[in-house]
Amino acid sequence: MNISKENIDDLNAVLKLTVEKEDYESRVDEVLKDYRKKANMPGFRPGKVPFGMIKKMYGKHVLAEQVNKIVSEEISKYLFESKLNVLGEPLPSETQETIDFETQENFQFNFDLALAPEFEVKLSKREKLPYYSIEVTDEMLDQQVKQATSRFGTSEIVEEATEESMIKGDFAQLDQDGKILEGGITAEDSVISAVSIKNEEAKAKLIGAKAGDVIVITPKTTFEDATQTSYMLKISAEEAEQIDGDFQFTVKEVTNYIEAELNQELFDQVLGKDIVTNEEEFVAKIKEDLEKTLNFESEYKFAMDAKEKLMKKIDIALPEAFLKRWILTINHDKEEITPESLENDMPKYLDDLRWQLIKNEILKVNEIKIEEADVLEVAKKSAKMQFMQYGLSNIPEEHLESYAKDMMNQEEQRRNMSETAAQDKVIAFIKEAVKIEDKTVNREEFNQLFENN
Repeated sequence: MNISKENIDDLNAVLKLTVEKEDYESRVDEVLKDYRKKANMPGFRPGKVPFGMIKKMYGKHVLAEQVNKIVSEEISKYLFESKLNVLGEPLPSETQETIDFETQENFQFNFDLALAPEFEVKLSKREKLPYYSIEVTDEMLDQQVKQATSRFGTSEIVEEATEESMIKGDFAQLDQDGKILEGGITAEDSVISAVSIKNEEAKAKLIGAKAGDVIVITPKTTFEDATQTSYMLKISAEEAEQIDGDFQFTVKEVTNYIEAELNQELFDQVLGKDIVTNEEEFVAKIKEDLEKTLNFESEYKFAMDAKEKLMKKIDIALPEAFLKRWILTINHDKEEITPESLENDMPKYLDDLRWQLIKNEILKVNEIKIEEADVLEVAKKSAKMQFMQYGLSNIPEEHLESYAKDMMNQEEQRRNMSETAAQDKVIAFIKEAVKIEDKTVNREEFNQLFENN
């Protein structure tokens, strides 16, 4: 076995392997002997088929299989032992000569390699990066408190409708004489609110309505569009387009939504039992949680700015032609990835790769390790955000950790979380290495920072 590397330039090389008869002969014979033991052919007892016949029938197939295995093993071994930093995986060289397993005994294989570029990531306090903290205003805090009181509010039946009341009733289509149209459209238990009606005349009919009242409504002028009409009358949008005339709405029930009071019951529902015991502590805790949420956004913006700064500062050349071949090769079964689509997407692929190389270099040079605890912390944050989407903000720590560990048992999720943990550690390192310019902005100003990019 002979294996060598020939550099084409700083980013490309060719790996050359020569596989000779002595490298594969014993392996091929072992496989063929195993074939012979299992062969069951007419005229021969099991396991007694002549070896020459087995070799004639299966020899070339086994030869190709074993040679390819040897090539794969030797390439992996060479890359591991030489500690060669390559991008992607070796690809059969475009100059590879055809291999003929029928006539050849020795085989020459050539593989193209993409070499990772060499560069340095130099950071110091001379480098400046902004860190934008979002100001928590009284208005934002009031909104958060209102969300809490609304989420845990209750509905109660009232005698008379206000503009915000929910009015449940039955619709029935009327004829030109104002009587219920036989065979006309009806809809039971529809819910309507004056606040959603723009027509002032129709809105006035609803405000003050009581159970048992019969109100005449003209859908075409009352409801905003055919979509709202179809929803109220429980018909298709196409049918709603054709509606022209009056309907009677018989009120069955009027309810008002009552926001929860700021009391111990609400505090426990929102934050967990006895976390706070009065309104002042509740508002302070809501503010603290809001600041943590906004901090995620600040961290995200800082990570974007750090990435942009380092990408501009460090010039990283890449073997683009090889990478295009490699991406098309590993995605050959995906119809959406074509040479044409790849040409458009290639700049993003290259930028993502450059950033990955920068992160890896920071981790390696500074001996930053990604521990199991780091991945678990990412998983717990992800789990907590998922629970918060469903309004569950006070999940016990042991349940949160159990759920996070279940997520980590899924290979793809674990890989993504490990990558996030690595990114977090790199960003934390950058934050310590450079000079941070703290800037406090309001929500609108923060959003504009993204629009300007």
